Amino acid sequence: MEKKGKVWLVGAGPSDMGLLTLKGKNLIEQADVVVYDALVSASILSMIPSSAQAIFVGKRAGNHPVPQEQINQILLEQAMQGKRVVRLKGGDPFLFGRGGEELELLIENGIDYEVVPGVTSAIAVPAYNGIPVTHRDYCSSVHIITAHSKKGGELKIDFEALCRLNGTLVFLMGVTAMPMICKGLLDAGMDPQMPAAILQQGTSAMQKKVVATISDLPEKAQQAQIQAPAVLVIGKVCALADHLGWTQKRALDGVRVILTRPKELISRMSKSLSELGAEVIELPSIDLVPCEQNEPLQAALEDIVSYQWVAFTSAMGVRFFFDFLQKNRVDVRRLSHLRFAVIGQGTRDELAKHGIFADLMPSSYYAKDLAQALCQTMQKGQRVLLPRARIGSKDLTDILTQNGIEFTDVALYDTIYQSHNTHAVEKLIDDGQVSCAVFTSASTVRGFAATMQGKDLSLLTAACIGEKTAQAAKEYNMKVMIAKEATIDSVTQMLVEHADELRLNR
Repeated sequence: MEKKGKVWLVGAGPSDMGLLTLKGKNLIEQADVVVYDALVSASILSMIPSSAQAIFVGKRAGNHPVPQEQINQILLEQAMQGKRVVRLKGGDPFLFGRGGEELELLIENGIDYEVVPGVTSAIAVPAYNGIPVTHRDYCSSVHIITAHSKKGGELKIDFEALCRLNGTLVFLMGVTAMPMICKGLLDAGMDPQMPAAILQQGTSAMQKKVVATISDLPEKAQQAQIQAPAVLVIGKVCALADHLGWTQKRALDGVRVILTRPKELISRMSKSLSELGAEVIELPSIDLVPCEQNEPLQAALEDIVSYQWVAFTSAMGVRFFFDFLQKNRVDVRRLSHLRFAVIGQGTRDELAKHGIFADLMPSSYYAKDLAQALCQTMQKGQRVLLPRARIGSKDLTDILTQNGIEFTDVALYDTIYQSHNTHAVEKLIDDGQVSCAVFTSASTVRGFAATMQGKDLSLLTAACIGEKTAQAAKEYNMKVMIAKEATIDSVTQMLVEHADELRLNR
């Protein structure tokens, strides 16, 4: 019998990738197929592995390019092929998300499924705007209502009943219907001075809010050019928005950043920027792969007594070097006579994890500076081993050669360009909704450009770790910012210093 697959209905939350559940993240990373909506953020879509098929079935109010019946059929067909299918839906799949409808066809055909709840925008978006949907001094209940109706149709809402509830009213999909909702509540007897708020693209870098009275809100929202997706909140708790607001206090609030570092190195910077309030899209543009059957390195290690120095140009070089020693059972004590040189604090810190503390680190973190430091430090007749990337900078070897320094340049790892489903990221760039992309090497620039497949990148600002990286970004007509020092901390500090000009939709 042909093995059937399985479908997971996963709630992606409102936008912020930090609000995606751990189970949801694990399922996305293990999926064969991901079927996703328009409201799933680019930061979450970037978690889809390149090995998985990504199927866009997005729909917004009044625009359904893929009818619901066809979405149901896609899930069934993919599962019937024996695949692990993740149906990724914005917010929670069972809260106005048609999740129940999508399961019915699966049940009819004996397809196994699970539901993974998500953080709903009805709670999270007000919270990110300083509005608690319940507060014992203001109300004792919260009510979530869909404001969506068939195009041109009337809202089927009992406004009088809602007024009697005396609780917080949260309307989803309510931008177009907002004037009708406010009028309906006022006609039903609600106090014209009742606080109300419309919250656009909550939890994202494009977050925007308008707080007013229910009678003034439609006009003020129009003046502020509020657009979908947005959450409409009506109730006394809206008066707390300014007092309890917190997101705007973060240094990088309203800044959306694309990170292009290799996957193994991206987490620390991603965490740091997220803590500062940035919305981070992790889009590793290169992968670092150790060279298999590395005979040149093996030969150098067998003759290691003839070397006096080892110089590392990256943290990953250190990692791959010691992985090779471990894999090939080379005793680290054979390195005891060597002195070690490194470029930068990250490389120095990675070396220290192996109990070795660098003897030499130039004050500037570039290949030419390392070469010059070695030339000034090494004695005549000494040799240096350079285990590094196959496409390592020629500045290092050219300067050593010019100064008569004997070296062995060994390819330790290859740089491979990554491929991604970039539909969502490309749209953000086109719409001017990316603050910048961070590049930590020329190869990350070229890998990113290759992923974008010839797209015009002149609208994009490149936050670069150094001059060589900036030079590569300029080749693609990107606007360029260069960190004062070639370190991740310096790049982060640069973003903080330029935060006001990088903020979106302010």
